[in-house]
Amino acid sequence: MSGARRLDDAPWLKAGPASRVLKLLNADGEEARVVGGAVRNALLRLPIDEVDIATTALPEEVSRRARAAGIKCVPTGVEHGTVTLVVDAKPFEVTTLREDTETFGRKAKVAFGRDWERDAERRDFTINGLSVDAEGCVHDYVGGLEDIAARRVRFIGEPSMRIAEDYLRILRFFRIHAAYGAGDPDRAGYLACIGGRAGLTNLSAERIRAEILKLMVADGAVGSVQAMVEGGLLLPIFGGVAYTGPFAAVLSIEQALGLAPDPIRRLGALAVAVTEDARRVASRLRLSNAETKTLDSMGHRWWRLGGMDEARARRRLYRLGEERYRDRLILAWARSGERSDDASWRELATLPARWAAPKFPLKAADFLARGIAEGPELGRALALAEDAWLAAEFPLERPSLDAIADQAVARLTREPKS
Repeated sequence: MSGARRLDDAPWLKAGPASRVLKLLNADGEEARVVGGAVRNALLRLPIDEVDIATTALPEEVSRRARAAGIKCVPTGVEHGTVTLVVDAKPFEVTTLREDTETFGRKAKVAFGRDWERDAERRDFTINGLSVDAEGCVHDYVGGLEDIAARRVRFIGEPSMRIAEDYLRILRFFRIHAAYGAGDPDRAGYLACIGGRAGLTNLSAERIRAEILKLMVADGAVGSVQAMVEGGLLLPIFGGVAYTGPFAAVLSIEQALGLAPDPIRRLGALAVAVTEDARRVASRLRLSNAETKTLDSMGHRWWRLGGMDEARARRRLYRLGEERYRDRLILAWARSGERSDDASWRELATLPARWAAPKFPLKAADFLARGIAEGPELGRALALAEDAWLAAEFPLERPSLDAIADQAVARLTREPKS
């Protein structure tokens, strides 16, 4: 199947940093090709983020040639045959051809080789097993061209065996399908993923997090997530219920509002109904502190945001800030069952574009001047005044502010001392 198609619309093969690396390595009996996702995306006419290169040259030879050419070389994974060359500030992972000698998950033993077909056969999916040489000739040893034409994500070889080599391939199967596939997932691959789902518990939280967050923003995320739920594949990851209805609704709402896809917002819609869900999911996926706080905020009494008038919505926006207000409101909207073109929900969601919350104008000095001592009593006075200021709909005139401050002090003096 090698050389079944030419890649003509790829100027980066003829000039620029990638071309320079290929030229460097295509000499003195060695060969280099672009492999993997860059070939797939070029054939699908999609943006290319990274260009990975495979070569027959051993890592030591790659490093020697790079140094001789004045190219920065970083030994990012020499034991696995990978060095990174940096050309014009752009990194290129260059990996020597390999073949597995023993396979046991990510710790598979590999031997360097010179056989392009054997190297292709050890990759995960057929659409990722393609390579293209410096002349633009696409080499296909695994049926990837046919699967790209059909927008089909299919394991190379026996699916269950490929999954057993690395159970993260279960998540990659659905994520790659969501990004590049069409229709239902490949049946044989789907059944193999279900059969191997127990292996998900052996994966690190960090690796799972990376795949899940990429899945959340893929174009076909709704279909892949639904298939995962039906196959019982999200329960071992989240440890709780997955809400596919709100998840699909959030995607529609984002589109209706012109918002960019947000992986944490979408994760919240899929996995969070209350704050306990947020903390469990955040712990299982090892989310960052900021991501955890976002999920926790989404799950906190989102049901109170439905049916608000504008005055109440402004108070919520002031308390939460723009991003958390929007995320929690979108979750409430998605769970309401209302359509993504509902006018009342849209009015609430677009409030931050129409109104900017002012800063609370009263300061500690306003209460010190009224005889309130520094310490907890001062903090309590400020809190009482802020609540009253919100209830009065954010007045900024001095007489109104003085009245609010006086009322807060009077209320504080009436409170029983602890």
